[in-house]
Amino acid sequence: MTKDEIIRLISERMRLIRVEVDYTQDKMAEIIGISKKTLVQIEKERNEASWTTVVAVVSLFRETLTVQTLFGGDPLEVIETVSRESIDYRKEKMLGGKMWWKDLSSEKGYTLQQNMISQHYRILDDDQYRIFSSLEREVSEQKYKELVNRVG
Repeated sequence: MTKDEIIRLISERMRLIRVEVDYTQDKMAEIIGISKKTLVQIEKERNEASWTTVVAVVSLFRETLTVQTLFGGDPLEVIETVSRESIDYRKEKMLGGKMWWKDLSSEKGYTLQQNMISQHYRILDDDQYRIFSSLEREVSEQKYKELVNRVG
């Protein structure tokens, strides 16, 4: 997924997300920090949401079925990956992701996975901590090889 794809997907489903949480347009606009007029324009698909608005919606409504289904698991991980492409992360505990993730390779305490919805990649250590994420397969495979070779 790219930033533009995420913006489009959230913009197209803004009304659905709002209805799922049972908010009025006034309440939703207030919560995500935009005017009601802007929200109406997004819901009518006359305008797309800004990246900042999309990040707010994904963050605040990440537990909704609509957002979960769009991103395949943890939506904030996808947002972080897109925002900080190919940057090593602080270690963050993951749940293993068997529902949304496909193991591509596992060796010497590291697992390279691909998200089946967003198609992004991550590397987990034996303790299920995410130590790297990227949108690029080649970059992820190279980082994975570096980590495996470091172990010896």
